[in-house]
Amino acid sequence: MKRVCSLLLALMLALSLAACGSTTTDNGTANNGAAGNTNNTAGDATGDTDSLSGVVNTDGSTSMADVMAVLQETFKNLHPDVTVNYAATGSGAGIEAVLAGTADIGLSSRALKDEEKAEGAVENIVALDGVAIVVNPANGVEDLSVDQIAQIFTGEITNWKELGGEDLEIAVLGREDGSGTRSAFEEIVGVENCVYKNEYGSTGDVIGSVASNPNAIGYASLSAVDDTVKAVKVNGVAPSEDTVKDGTYEIQRPFVMVTKEGAELSEAAEAFLQYAMSDEVAEYIAAAGAVAP
Repeated sequence: MKRVCSLLLALMLALSLAACGSTTTDNGTANNGAAGNTNNTAGDATGDTDSLSGVVNTDGSTSMADVMAVLQETFKNLHPDVTVNYAATGSGAGIEAVLAGTADIGLSSRALKDEEKAEGAVENIVALDGVAIVVNPANGVEDLSVDQIAQIFTGEITNWKELGGEDLEIAVLGREDGSGTRSAFEEIVGVENCVYKNEYGSTGDVIGSVASNPNAIGYASLSAVDDTVKAVKVNGVAPSEDTVKDGTYEIQRPFVMVTKEGAELSEAAEAFLQYAMSDEVAEYIAAAGAVAP
């Protein structure tokens, strides 16, 4: 959270400086600067960055919190009369909400399933994210293969000494059923029946628990990893923006904004979706720890 606040402050400063040096149109709207540029996708979607108003309700993935915070703030600078709400309920709940019509846009930190698409869910990829495998900083293990990770989470490997670490029983931690991070992790690693010591309702809870337990291992969105935990290499590759983008880091997933086929979005919701998928937000997404697709 501290990183997000710092990021937003930096963005606000940059936007203010850009506004000071910009020219304006007849209606007073800045036409220079990163978020004040009326030639971007959001402006094209509405035709006038000053006329748009309304409320956009988004619901879903907790792993997308940092990306959403940046998108909400920078979109607000373009459209001060639009409020974008974000409910962090988990990917499964977000997909259900948009299909039920209780949210304008669902947020999923995994690819949509075929059955969800059959129900009308539409996948709009706004970013890519690595799923980091995290251990306590005191753990001497630095690198794991995908097979070793699978064996840890299915209970075939139960002690860190089997992996070159200390003689300590491994505490396997993960997300609750329905989590997009959990679904993505289990699908990518190729496991179905993980043996969890504890399951948690948010990415932050997983990180906090790993940070406080020298025996623990878990997984978390790369954008949420801080210095309280250590992200191990996977098959010799450290998770980073570059290794996610070039595909060498194997455990990665999409950040998805979900809409419903046949359901017309409000003008404000459509503008926010187009903004989130535009080239103009790539730098903001990167600053939030994810990778523009």
